[in-house]
Amino acid sequence: MLAIKNLTAAVFIILAALAGGCTPPGPRALLAGKRLLEKGRPREAVEKLREAATLLKTNAIAWDYLGLAYHYTGQWEEAERAYQRALQYDRDLTEAHYNLGCLWLEQNKLEGARLELIACTLLRANFVEGQLKLGTVELRLHDLSGAEKSFEALRSSPRHAEALNGLGLVRAQRGHPADAAAFFTSALKAQPQYGPALLNLAIVSQQYLRDPRLALQKYQEYLALKPAPPNAEAVSAVMRRLDQELNPAAYTAPSRPAETNLPISAPLLSSTEAESNARSKPAPVPAPPRPAPTPAGVRPGPTGAPPPAVAMERATMPTERVSKPARDLPTPSTAARPARAGTAPGRAASPPRYAYLSPAKPAPGNRAQAQRAFDEGLRAQSVNRLPEAWQAYRRAIQLDPAFYEADYNLGLVATAARNWPAALAAYEEALAIKPDSPNARYNFALVLSHANYVADAVNELERLLAGHPSETRAHLALANLYAQQLHQPAKARAHYEKVLELDPGLSQAGAIRDWLDANGG
Repeated sequence: MLAIKNLTAAVFIILAALAGGCTPPGPRALLAGKRLLEKGRPREAVEKLREAATLLKTNAIAWDYLGLAYHYTGQWEEAERAYQRALQYDRDLTEAHYNLGCLWLEQNKLEGARLELIACTLLRANFVEGQLKLGTVELRLHDLSGAEKSFEALRSSPRHAEALNGLGLVRAQRGHPADAAAFFTSALKAQPQYGPALLNLAIVSQQYLRDPRLALQKYQEYLALKPAPPNAEAVSAVMRRLDQELNPAAYTAPSRPAETNLPISAPLLSSTEAESNARSKPAPVPAPPRPAPTPAGVRPGPTGAPPPAVAMERATMPTERVSKPARDLPTPSTAARPARAGTAPGRAASPPRYAYLSPAKPAPGNRAQAQRAFDEGLRAQSVNRLPEAWQAYRRAIQLDPAFYEADYNLGLVATAARNWPAALAAYEEALAIKPDSPNARYNFALVLSHANYVADAVNELERLLAGHPSETRAHLALANLYAQQLHQPAKARAHYEKVLELDPGLSQAGAIRDWLDANGG
């Protein structure tokens, strides 16, 4: 069933014109084609959307809808051209990146699919479908580290059963079947009738864990799903042979031993593969809703400003280049004020806490090859081509998992795109390699604060100061968090005073002194 997009600005204009009774032919054709797609009539939609794209030649949304109609009707070359035309007119159109990535995934053009899905997830940090598809692509490319990061970012999402299934696939490919089974079991606890996890647990139990009774049970549960799975006949044959081995007395006819492995090469199923197996012919995943602009004040950091720009680090440098100082200084209008006498602050809900990934320090790889990929990422990042930079840094990390600078810059790219989960994961990897890096620790704390993990941000800043007590930016960030987020002026005062002691000529030292005066000093 087609998903209905949220109304974009262009569609609002169309509806406004309809309300006025004077719709131009281009918008009228676009709206008609959109409605036909939503009714599941893509062949009829193609004609209307061709007309719309002809009349609205530079309208990216019209070309994206036309690509979607072609995609649904199996006209893949036409769909690809339409999606690319949409991106030619609007590089930030998330739907077109996503749809093109899905198209190329279906055609097994994995590198192209990965690039488009990276662009999609960078443009929309919390887009679950895009992250799941990206993880699937990375699995097929045998980029297990990348797939693990993609699925880990979704463990708390509403679709986390699919993410847990993906993590099970990663563990299975790494040769850890017991861990894989644990993830498949967790996926089934979250969604008891989730077909891919049922079949995967059955396969792992039979072929790797030598637990035929559990395998038989899961095969039976898989075959009981409604509607019946498309590979039900093959699975049923395996289940009968396994049942005959376990219960020979129930079978009167003699039979010779048979191979009990699933006769489909026993591939473990990702959610995407399960979806495509359920269709008689390939069909695209419908476009997600276009993201709304982020309203001011949503999950802000210390002042609601974006993370400060930080300098890129080159692998050839002997030491880190220092990040720019925090620019989230308080001003008189935003500084915390003392509570009035006789009033008590309201009881706030428990703040969210960050679920640390805690990666182990990785073993080194091929630094020479990784350096070439890193340099590509650096060039792309320097001209703000974030998806290309992201892909290059990920490739560098795949070639050399111990490449600190690549993880660090991956964090910079994700932070620039405001993709907090990806940034946090990248900085954790960087800190696993260099736990004493003040830049990585500071940036990690700053992203934690922007992702609203305030208590964890405080912990990381305190940890930074334990090893680097003269880090002015850490004292400043802590002071802001204590003053503005946690409403603990006594702790804020100690850090503000330390900032003035370390850097009395700071440009906003006057604002800090005003805050100190207003808060009892």
